[in-house]
Amino acid sequence: MIQEGVDTSKRQFLTTALSVVGAVGAGYLAVPFLSQMQPSAKAMAAGAPVEVDLSKMEPGQLIRVAWRGKPVWILNRTPEVISTLSTLDSKLADPMSNESNQPEYAKNSLRSIKPEIFVAVGLCTHLGCSPTFRPEIAPSDLGEDWKGGFFCPCHGSWFDLAGRVYRGVPAPTNLEIPPYRYVKDTLIIIGEDTEASAA
Repeated sequence: MIQEGVDTSKRQFLTTALSVVGAVGAGYLAVPFLSQMQPSAKAMAAGAPVEVDLSKMEPGQLIRVAWRGKPVWILNRTPEVISTLSTLDSKLADPMSNESNQPEYAKNSLRSIKPEIFVAVGLCTHLGCSPTFRPEIAPSDLGEDWKGGFFCPCHGSWFDLAGRVYRGVPAPTNLEIPPYRYVKDTLIIIGEDTEASAA
């Protein structure tokens, strides 16, 4: 049976209007959920690069800063410390940092851009404890082989003053070197590396 004179334009209008209202409603519901997935301002600030002024650092001094929720150490190594580092190679698991996490410009025996300034993430590569800075030579509790470095009290891992791990300790790799660059001789930015700044 064929119906004549049926006006389908009203039905078409109602279907279209309902579809538009439904799409707008879905958009209003989706916006809060999607915006909730964005990192907070606090989270974005925690991952932001950190500027560190080195102008007041004394030779042998270690300063600590936070970057991405991790402790980062900056050590001003003395010429004596730098000369001692090369004598430790036979005692280290990875003296040239072939198996470790560092930017290409820090893949050297000193693990730094400039010999005197050492920058590293201050977390043991075994289970993430924070080693203690032990610059003294041959203390009674560490023995005469200790030439200064970082000692992890959690499980006894040893790292030299270039963050290189000794053989036979629980830590599997050298300390991590974060990306960093020099803005000038006495100012570094942790969280940006030299390749990124050159691009």
